[in-house]
Amino acid sequence: MTLTWILLILLIGGVLAWIFSGWSRWIATLAVLIDLILALQLWLTHPIMPIPQHTGMVPNWIAETQYHWIPLLGASFHLAVDGFSLLMLVLTLFIGLLCVWISWHDPVTRENTGFFHFHLLWLIAGIAGVFMAMDLLLFYFFWELMLIPMFFLISVWGGPQRKKASLKFFLFTQFSGLFMLIAILALYLLHGQQTGQYSFDYADLLGNTVSRAMAGWLLAGFLLAFLVKLPAFPFHSWLPDAYTQSPTGGVALLAGLMSKTAAYGMLRFALPLFPEAARQFAPVMVVLGVAGILYGAKLAYAQTDLKRLIAFSSFSHMGFILLGIFSMQELAYQGVVVEMVAHAISITGLFFIAGMLQARLQTTGLDAMGGFWEYMPRMGGVTMVFVMATLGLPGLGNFIAEFLILSGTYQVHILWAVLASLGLIASMIYALVILQRVFHGKSRQSLSQADLKPLEGLVMACLIAAIVWVGIYPQNVIRSVQPVVQQLKQVVDHRQTAVDQHLTWNGYTLLK
Repeated sequence: MTLTWILLILLIGGVLAWIFSGWSRWIATLAVLIDLILALQLWLTHPIMPIPQHTGMVPNWIAETQYHWIPLLGASFHLAVDGFSLLMLVLTLFIGLLCVWISWHDPVTRENTGFFHFHLLWLIAGIAGVFMAMDLLLFYFFWELMLIPMFFLISVWGGPQRKKASLKFFLFTQFSGLFMLIAILALYLLHGQQTGQYSFDYADLLGNTVSRAMAGWLLAGFLLAFLVKLPAFPFHSWLPDAYTQSPTGGVALLAGLMSKTAAYGMLRFALPLFPEAARQFAPVMVVLGVAGILYGAKLAYAQTDLKRLIAFSSFSHMGFILLGIFSMQELAYQGVVVEMVAHAISITGLFFIAGMLQARLQTTGLDAMGGFWEYMPRMGGVTMVFVMATLGLPGLGNFIAEFLILSGTYQVHILWAVLASLGLIASMIYALVILQRVFHGKSRQSLSQADLKPLEGLVMACLIAAIVWVGIYPQNVIRSVQPVVQQLKQVVDHRQTAVDQHLTWNGYTLLK
């Protein structure tokens, strides 16, 4: 029942926060904190499950619960976690707790405070559900559940252009999600035709035999939803508006966690279900990944708004995740998971800093900033840590992640790995622009007593400890996901070898 309770506590907590608005901050803190303790208990008390000796892709679950949901349709309420999904669940609740705390004194949340925390908790519940759902219909339910509270967080508590940004975000993600739903339904019907039993369960659908042409179309449906949510080039046009107009707690969840649900979906569902089609798509995806890295870095450098600069830097780093996934190398898979964790922490830190500056200045325009180190030395020091993480300083999580991704990609795509490495140079430029234009140079205004408040300092200290921990002890993350990574590489290689042998035999027969 642990996994079920994690969801119920968040959903019930959201309703209680809305009803008891005066206590909403404390209710939200308590709900997420209890869930974080439950998830950490699972992570710390259960050993990493061994890798199965067969080439199937159904993991050994650390925790699992399953109930009949819609038996007539073969849909079940199936939640399960292995090392990978449990790691992402812990990350979700950790960042979710910090988002509650950073919103505590945010001026935009002073109105409708209870309603704000209702949406914040339901958004965290949707993200957690995506990482735990092992029924594809349930997965789609949580995928869409994320969309609704995020839409309200932007449209109600966002910036001056919030209506446009929220509508754009909604249309992009909703439209792309419909293609994934069509692909899920097609896969469901194919399974029913082949076995006589209709099911949305992940373990059942892994056994489907799908023609190469059909597999390509089904994978395209999944990928469209994932590429938009990541986002990847050229599906990113919703990103700058949504990231810029979101409130601080909302944008941290959007950039730090919702984007990772797309990467998780690719590794958990897209590649295992359609490995041969994924190999066919891989060259295009690699090119899109490198294009996103370089184009995002160029756009980040050109920005005059701090939030937009950070938004495009996030878009650039998502290119590394796409590149690593479709290099289809075990080393790169490890790098992708470390990048998912490290980027979530570092981008959350940068958006928290942007939000704190916005609360003090009523703007995020870089033209209004400069010389703030004199007034905010502690915030300047904290900013330096996350700027260094963004540009890939050794000892911080992003460095080891990008090193593993590029090393794995270099084994199969030398040219694209070299081009992607140019993104590291570009990230150094735009990351240092943040530090120089905000905290150095001539002071444009006096900000006495504007440095970090105690709660803000606690939040940033937690993030710094996390990014340093990932950078110095990445093996803790890698060990958690190693069975999944090796299993994924195993099943992709096995299925591809079977296809190659089949084609060779057909060719021999035709020649004879």
